[in-house]
Amino acid sequence: MHIPSSRPKRHARIEIVPLIDIMFFLLATFVMVSLSMVKNRGIQVILPEASTGAPQDHKDHVSVSVTETGQLFLDKEELSQAQLVNALRTLKSKNPDLRIFINGDQNARLGLAIAVLDETRKLGITKVAFETRTASAR
Repeated sequence: MHIPSSRPKRHARIEIVPLIDIMFFLLATFVMVSLSMVKNRGIQVILPEASTGAPQDHKDHVSVSVTETGQLFLDKEELSQAQLVNALRTLKSKNPDLRIFINGDQNARLGLAIAVLDETRKLGITKVAFETRTASAR
């Protein structure tokens, strides 16, 4: 014998609004992380100030960093000066229109930065720029 209930039957439901909120949060998080990763290709150094600096297009570039202690980095990979020359030679053979940005710490030895510039010129790389910060960006 079946006795009918006075309570209405409830069906299981999947609430989709909280799932959409979580998906938007994850999407925003991944976008912010990926944007921050693209910006930092070189080692963090204190850039020297220049009042005549102009913004450059950082598309398809290689970053060479010269630290205060005299270390050389090619896109966050520490190299000796000879290894840097070999790596730049390889990159130049793959991309004849290679662009190099030199990030030199303001307290780094000028001679080492000039040596890096000289080696890039010897390899035939003509698109070289020194990264600076504007004089008012303190």
